[in-house]
Amino acid sequence: MNKQKQPHVVVVGGGTGMPVLLRGLKDYPIDLSAIVTVADDGGSSGRLRSEMDIPAPGDIRNVIAALSDAEPMLLDLFQHRFANGNGLSGHAMGNLLLAAMTSLTGDFYNGIKEISRVLNVKGRIYPIANQNMFLHAEMEDGEIVSGESNIPLANKKIKRVFLSPEPVLPLPEAVEAIKQADLVVVAPGSLYTSTLPNMIVPQIGDALRHTKGKVTYVCNVMSQYGETSGYTAADHVQAITDHIGEGCIHSIIVHNQPIEGDVRELYAEENAAPVVYDTDRLLDMGLEIIEGDIIDHSKKMLRHDTAKVSELLYSLI
Repeated sequence: MNKQKQPHVVVVGGGTGMPVLLRGLKDYPIDLSAIVTVADDGGSSGRLRSEMDIPAPGDIRNVIAALSDAEPMLLDLFQHRFANGNGLSGHAMGNLLLAAMTSLTGDFYNGIKEISRVLNVKGRIYPIANQNMFLHAEMEDGEIVSGESNIPLANKKIKRVFLSPEPVLPLPEAVEAIKQADLVVVAPGSLYTSTLPNMIVPQIGDALRHTKGKVTYVCNVMSQYGETSGYTAADHVQAITDHIGEGCIHSIIVHNQPIEGDVRELYAEENAAPVVYDTDRLLDMGLEIIEGDIIDHSKKMLRHDTAKVSELLYSLI
């Protein structure tokens, strides 16, 4: 199968859910692109952002690791986080390499391309923007909370999220990738701080509404304290449509098995509960519902199963 004929799959997102999907999808005969949020402002990413005025590298680093076919030792080095050292403590090696490569090439996106080449990455990785950007949330009570890491800590109902400085200019390649995709996958992750920061960039929202391919949303399995407490699957989709308009999501993938026992209790301690999928509301929204047992039962924490989800996604093409 030559490159031209391979179906083009674009995954949009950030956080922990995105690498899980990409790790599985990279082994399929597809032309793969990842569009990654750069709004993180905590930890190593946040420090490098403010000190070097570059977009946040953390989510990009995890996506590079997920799509890389490099030697395991090299990947361990790339993902290594320094435990001590004056100034180095808390920094991930890959974040430092991305910062260094940005400095060398003079451009964040070029830096990503060079590191992707060195680490033998399958597919293309696009940061949502090539500039430093900041995430803000307007709460239901009118308070504005700034900074991706501060938003969940406010523990208030979120009305909307927005970016500054405006306008945030997405990479033209990222917009084009969505327009030309056969399948666009919205990855699971923190709804307001990982998923929406990509989608609310105006040209990206437009591209999602007008893409020639299908857009499917892999719904979170658990709610998240400070962001989506009490949200059903339809509430997740409604939040996305409220931000970028109707017609941007065509189908939703939901986990259809009960979550019980120790895992449920563990999450209850974090005030998180299973996301109820309210079939009638989802159907009223015009969505196709794709359901299955999509979690990895071998993990202590609930994680989407790389193999199951990627097989399901590939079957949609």
